[in-house]
Formats: sequence, structure tokens, C-alpha cells
Amino acid sequence: MKKPTLLLALKGIAACALLLIQATAANAQSITIPIETKQNAMVLQVNSEKQLQTVYFGNKLSDKNEYAAIAKSYKAFQSTSEFNPAYTTSGTRNLLEPAISVTHADGNKSLELKYVDHSVTKINDDVNLLSINLKDSLYDFEVTLYYETYYNENVTEQWSVIKHHEKKDVILNKYASANLYLRAGSYWLKHFHGDWAREMKPEEEQLNHGIKTLDSKLGSRADLFQPPIFMVSLNKPATEDEGEVLYGNIEWSGNYRIDLEVDPTNNLRLIAGINNYAADYTLKPGVEFTTPKFVYTLSNKGEGDASRNLQSWARKYKIVDGNGPRLTLLNNWESTYFNFNEDKLAGLLKDTKTLGVDLFLLDDGWFGNKYPRNGDHAGLGDWEVNKAKLPNGIAFLTKTAKEDGVKFGIWVEPEMVNPKSELYEKHPDWIVKQPQRPEYYMRNQLVLDLSNPKVQDYVFSIVDDLFTKNPELAYIKWDCNSLMYNAYSAYETHQGNFYADYVFGLYHVLDRLRAKYPTVPLMLCSGGGGRVDYGALKYFTEYWPSDNTEPIERIFIQWEYSYFYPALTSSNHVTDWGKEPLKFRTDVAMMGKLGFDIVVSKLKPDELTFCQQAVSTYKQFSEAIWHGDQYRLQDPRENDVASIMYVDSAKTKAIMFNYLVNYRYDAGTKLPIRLKGLDPDKIYSVSEVNLFPGTRSSFGSATYSGKFLMTVGINPDVRDGRASVLIGVEEKK
Repeated sequence: MKKPTLLLALKGIAACALLLIQATAANAQSITIPIETKQNAMVLQVNSEKQLQTVYFGNKLSDKNEYAAIAKSYKAFQSTSEFNPAYTTSGTRNLLEPAISVTHADGNKSLELKYVDHSVTKINDDVNLLSINLKDSLYDFEVTLYYETYYNENVTEQWSVIKHHEKKDVILNKYASANLYLRAGSYWLKHFHGDWAREMKPEEEQLNHGIKTLDSKLGSRADLFQPPIFMVSLNKPATEDEGEVLYGNIEWSGNYRIDLEVDPTNNLRLIAGINNYAADYTLKPGVEFTTPKFVYTLSNKGEGDASRNLQSWARKYKIVDGNGPRLTLLNNWESTYFNFNEDKLAGLLKDTKTLGVDLFLLDDGWFGNKYPRNGDHAGLGDWEVNKAKLPNGIAFLTKTAKEDGVKFGIWVEPEMVNPKSELYEKHPDWIVKQPQRPEYYMRNQLVLDLSNPKVQDYVFSIVDDLFTKNPELAYIKWDCNSLMYNAYSAYETHQGNFYADYVFGLYHVLDRLRAKYPTVPLMLCSGGGGRVDYGALKYFTEYWPSDNTEPIERIFIQWEYSYFYPALTSSNHVTDWGKEPLKFRTDVAMMGKLGFDIVVSKLKPDELTFCQQAVSTYKQFSEAIWHGDQYRLQDPRENDVASIMYVDSAKTKAIMFNYLVNYRYDAGTKLPIRLKGLDPDKIYSVSEVNLFPGTRSSFGSATYSGKFLMTVGINPDVRDGRASVLIGVEEKK
């Protein structure tokens, strides 16, 4: 009787062990992590092998408990689970594009990250931060994934923190910020390309099997050929008001890489982060490597809704003083270039007051003595006031500006150096260049090595000294005109670290500046739109979209930027570029953050009167433009007339911009344009605004319900002779 009893006992133990194993597996499978916003949900799940997978990304479900059942609906997950990891590794079972690839201290290149635990931190009623810890089963190597959700804005920021405790250095061969997984019948990618003065040209294409990569290898001014922004439509190309679309933006001001791979099961794998081109990063034991944030929003209501999500998030959480006002200004660049002195600038300060704008901006050319900055070939790097041009220094100009009742701002390009400069002569080791190869210049300049802490201190001191010596200084225009050629750092031990450490160094400088000067307006300029991303805009109040200020071109450039960035961040200047009349040029510049770069003294009396009235009109509608909701009404690429409007949050005031962009015979508005974003139950007074002195409006004024304006619409009568028409909309009390 003993043997059967023992056998039964052993069977019982085995059964208990099996139940324990099954319970453990079931418990692992039951770990479901929904990441929700107001409209959407991304669902992560831990399988029986402790792999963290993405099982869903789409509209939020009503019952959270149902998220756990999603994976069972997709048979592909059971046989090809390596296709949908939340953070794909390399060197083991995965054969698709990885999010992370490493070389361990012993030379092994395999990595398999297993789920350890996760936690959620409630930051406020709108923001939650999810952290998920993953660890390799063989090596002391860890990754923490972060998902910061902005509930009401339907926006998520995602990034990773990588660290290890191996005995020697580990090489990061690829180190992405995010790895998304989308499921649809088809995928349509809209991205952008360009060059100087030709920024933001859109292209849309269907993604097929294989990999489409968007990237930059330019080092600095990294967005010049292709900005780090894109949208992916699911099942069909989204329109302004219809379709499911994902917007993405790498918050990084250097080399980036976005891989979009349609996998063998017809799903889209999206991997985004720092470009690993020439950038195998050597990571020491115990040191954390934090990847840049990747921000995205998903909408099932078209491109307009996705834009408003991202713009609202940016104003509230990302842009410096995103809910505050912006300064209108007069810039001297196109009126003087490098040829100015104190007397000429004093006159321009008076012109600033006459024009009615808030600030005068002194551009390039105010510095350098041994090598005077009288052109772009010398002086850059020597940030001492040019005594011949400005014998009484910047303090005299700030004092004069204050007496004239305006503010004073100044241009700097602190990351760069001319070979013809004292800085180049004193510190050749501070400059990005190959020691044995000929130097190659862009705009006669080279880039300073911001991976070097001494260079960081120097760059910080440039701006800090300006503020310290001139406490009335109210604005900085920060430029960056050169790419990185012959990239090499005399400071870096591991050259593969340089591209990333340069940007980390730049951010370190900007962190220090913002800690000391938290609210001073800073314009992010980079020879035009060469550095526009939310990594940089964290430190700036606005950006310069393009050196191309020809107004027809600017309509298209500003239109494309508007998909991703709020209007108050877009610095738009009235200049003499183009053949369009002053009214047209001014109206286009009002569609964002208004500035002037004209010779005020040469304006005719009616032109000056118009500009003064335009500044007043702009301020009247600035709340709607700066902080309101944006609605694109007619696309300039598809219509004779481009039309866009901004509506304030209370839906009491709006402004509609309309521009003729096709000058062929009889082009113009033949049909009414339907407005958007108004209250259908309110009554609105509608009239043409910003008229040039002496002209009469053929549109006139009228009163309509919001329902009428959004259902039937209005015809602003845009045509040759009336090429730019602004319509003001105000609630009638």
C-alpha cells in the first residue's frame, strides 16, 4: 500500500506544481497595461514568457476589463509574437528592425528584455506617467520605458532610459525612444522635405512591405532636408475632418531616425529615436542614457483634430509661456544688413515706436574688433561689441529704446565660429573638424564642439554676459547656420558618442539659461527652418520657419508647419521679398507671430498708416491667433484660394485669413467657404478687417448665426485685385 500512496503523493505534488506553473503563466498573461487618453488607448500586455507586447492602439474602450481579451482576437500574435514587442530587441528571436541593439562587455550582441514591474505616477488631473521596467535574463542590463499621457489633449510622450551594471562598457548600437505597433488595412505616410528657402514640401505615399526610413545625418541644423515630423493615416489618406491619423514628432535637435516597417502580418511597426548612424554609443556601467521624447497623438476625426490636439498640448505643456502674449517687432536685417552704426540704429528705434510694435531686434553684425563682423566671413565667435559701429555699447541702445518706449532684442549665433576669428586662433580644439583633413565651410563657418563642457560654459557665458551687462535686454534671436562636416571631437574619447553628446551639451546650456532667465522671449532660428522640433522648442517662445519671406511661398510653408506647431510659435515677418502689395505681405505675416523687416522711413504715408492699423488689428484678434483653435478651411495646394481661421476658446471672436494663390484667368472664390469651430447657437457679426486706406470692401458686413456660417458659409470675394481678404467674426451681444 505504500507504493500507491507514494505514487499518489508524487502525482499530487506534480499536479500542484503544474497548477503553480499554470497559475504563474496565467498571472503573467493577466498583466494588461492600458495607456489611456480621453479618446484613445494603447494596450500593453505581458505574455507567459514575460515579454511586453503591444496588443492594441486605437479608440478607447468603455470597459477597461475588455482590454485583456484583445490579444485572443488576433491569431497572428500567437505564432509571431516577436513582431509586436513594446521595445524590440535584437540578437535573439527577433528578425525585424529593432528598437535597441547592443554589444555587451564580453562582445555578445544578444539582448532579450523581460518584464519586471511597472508603476503609474499621477502628476495632476490631466497627466499620468507610466514606467515599465525591463531586464535581460542573462546580462545585468535594464531598460525603463516611460509613457507620459496628457489625457484631455490625447497626446503621449514616450522615451526610454537605458543602463547596465556589466563589468566593462557596453556599446549601444541602436537606442530608440519609442516602438509603436499599429494595425490597419493600409497605411499612408505624409512627410516633408526641402532645403534652404524651400522648407516643408509635403509628400504622401502608401507604405508597403519593407522599411521606409526618415532620417537626418546633418549633425546641427538637422531639419534642413527633412524635419522630424510626420503623419500616418490608417486605411486611407486622412482629410482635414475625416479619417484616422497618427502625428509624430521626435523631440530632438540632432540626427534622428524614424523607421516605418510593414511586417509580414501586415501591421505597421514604427520605431523612432536618435539616429545611430556613425553613433555607436559607449555606455559606462551605472550611467543612465536617457533617449529623447517621442510625442504623438492619434485622432479618428482627421488632420485638423490631430493638429489641435498637438497645438493645445504644446501651448499648455511644452512651449515657454505658451499661454502668454508675444512681442511684435521691427528687425533691421533687410534694411541695413551689416551696414549700421549708432545713429542709424537710433533712428530705427524711433521707427519702431512710430510703427507701433513692441520691440526692436538688432540682427547680425554688432560684434568683433580684431576681425570686425562686417560680413559673414569674419568675427563669428568673438562676442565683444564692435567699437567702431557701437562706441557706447549695447547699453546705449537698450537705454535709448527704453526712452523711446520700446523694448530691445539682439541676434546671436553662439554655437558657431568663423576661421577668421580670435576664438578660432585661441581654441582650435573647441571646433568640430577632422584634424588631418581640409576644412569645409557652410556660410564661411564651423561648429563649436558642445560635447565639451568648456565650450558649453563659453556658449552660456555669451548670452549670460549680454543679460548681465544689459538688464533691459528683452529678446534673443538664437541662430544656427552651419551643418557639421568632417565631424570629429577633440574632447570625446569615443567618437561614436559625439553626435548625441553635442545635442545633450546644447540642451545643458539652454537648461542653464532657462533656469536663470525663465521667461525672456527667445527665437529659435537656424537659417530658416533647420531646427524646428519640440526638443528645442522646450526652451524657446517661437521659431523662424524660413528665410524665404516671399508671401505666396510663406503661405505654403506656414500652412504645412501649422499641422504640428501652434500659430504663436511661428515668427512671420513683413519684408520686401516678392511682388505682392504691402497689404498681402502683412496679412500673411499676421497668421502667426507678427514682425516687420522693412525700411519704415521709406513707407508712403498711406502705407505707414496701414501698417499701424494692421498692428492694432492684429492685437485685437491676437488672443484667437495665439491661443485659439486653428481650422484649415481650404488647402492652397488644392484650391485657388487658401483659407484658414482661428477661434478663441470662448467662441466669441475669430479671424479668417483668405489668400489668392492662383493667378490664372478668373481664379478666385466662386462658392462660399464654410467656417468651423463656432458656436452654432450664437449670433455673429461678420466683416472685412485690415483694409488698406482708401479702399472699400466688396464683402461689407453682415450678421449670421454660427449654424449658418458653418453650414452655408460666406464668400470673402477673393480675386485678382482682392488677393488677400481678412474676415473678422465677433459674437453679437
